[in-house]
Amino acid sequence: MDLKEIKEIIALMRKNDLSEFKLEREGFKIALKRGADFQPVIATTGPIAPAAAAPAAAVSAADAPKDEASLREITSPMVGTFYGSASPDSPAYVSVGQEVTEDTVVCIIEAMKVMNEIKAEVRGVIAEVVAENGKPVQYGQALFKVR
Repeated sequence: MDLKEIKEIIALMRKNDLSEFKLEREGFKIALKRGADFQPVIATTGPIAPAAAAPAAAVSAADAPKDEASLREITSPMVGTFYGSASPDSPAYVSVGQEVTEDTVVCIIEAMKVMNEIKAEVRGVIAEVVAENGKPVQYGQALFKVR
């Protein structure tokens, strides 16, 4: 199953107002559920060896903007593992204070052994890196905040 198929399933869930979806095939299973209290389950029969995690850019409370309402979020388009750089030795794709455009790659999300580059899809300046490097993210979860 590839990213396109997962996105189609999510779109069908929205269109038909489904709250839960489960699929099992040879080698993996996936369970999707709409709502904030769900922990997704993705399992494969083969071993998974994720790339080593690089440190995520940290933001202190003093760096946070005064008006949170003016910030836009870059959200995760899928369930997977968040990586802020291409490899442990590479610099982060983006950092706080960096200007981004719609086509700027901001991170990678690994889903089912596939590394998916995530683009900003908005213009602005990175105000905060919300997701933690090497940690799981859910569909719709905030990854970055942009001014």
